[in-house]
Amino acid sequence: MEHRSQKASRFVMLVAALVTVAPIEAAELTYEVRHERALKDHHGVLTISEKGVSYQQVLPEDKRKKSSKKPPKLESVQFDYQDIQELWLSPDKLVLVTYKDRKWLLGIDKEFEFFLPKGKTFEDAYTMLKDKLDRRFVAAIADPQPDSLWELPAKLLGTIQGSDGVLQVGPDRIVFKTGRTRQSRTWRYQDIENISTSDRYQLTLTTYERAKTHYGSMKGFNFQLKQPLDEKRSDSLWRQLNEHKGLQYLTSVEERNHTR
Repeated sequence: MEHRSQKASRFVMLVAALVTVAPIEAAELTYEVRHERALKDHHGVLTISEKGVSYQQVLPEDKRKKSSKKPPKLESVQFDYQDIQELWLSPDKLVLVTYKDRKWLLGIDKEFEFFLPKGKTFEDAYTMLKDKLDRRFVAAIADPQPDSLWELPAKLLGTIQGSDGVLQVGPDRIVFKTGRTRQSRTWRYQDIENISTSDRYQLTLTTYERAKTHYGSMKGFNFQLKQPLDEKRSDSLWRQLNEHKGLQYLTSVEERNHTR
């Protein structure tokens, strides 16, 4: 009997051959992935390009031999970015939420979940997409170069368990960096609907990420700050957010002199 490791090696070789044969366009990334499904997972190749995202199932060699008389229908999907309701990306997982309804689930939008093999990451995909897509892009990854203006240690509150980390505030984005799997985030200001605080040790970011508990709504991230957020930083953060939304503010004489 053939060992599982030998089968896995043959599958990797098959994927590599497919990727090598396929014409590679500029700014195109390909990944060997596992497509998680309700009954049985599939394996294949995920391609991220300037136009959109596509997936092509690849049949392992042992199954190809068994089905040589009648080749099975392999799953193949392709979505332009305009047809993706949300693209959620972490270091090892990518989720596409489409606008297609699943009638057997009362119209819930169809999702595609893809996982990378252990040791592989979507870091190149993040670099490619972080300034390309609009607020429908969710980066569940800490930007490795946040260009921080200031930072504070913080705990992201969760339903069952929170995540300890660091909030890093930059000129065009906010990063929450934590060691917990898939809990880090990078928000461009365009990804944030509102910023609020009840006191110096609390901060809430309301984002355009889809909330599972309230289907289709915005998702709030509540932080306990381990150091106080002073009024100057709080006001500056609120101004940065709204200036990115196109709002202009009257500045005081002191502020104008400070910027000269």
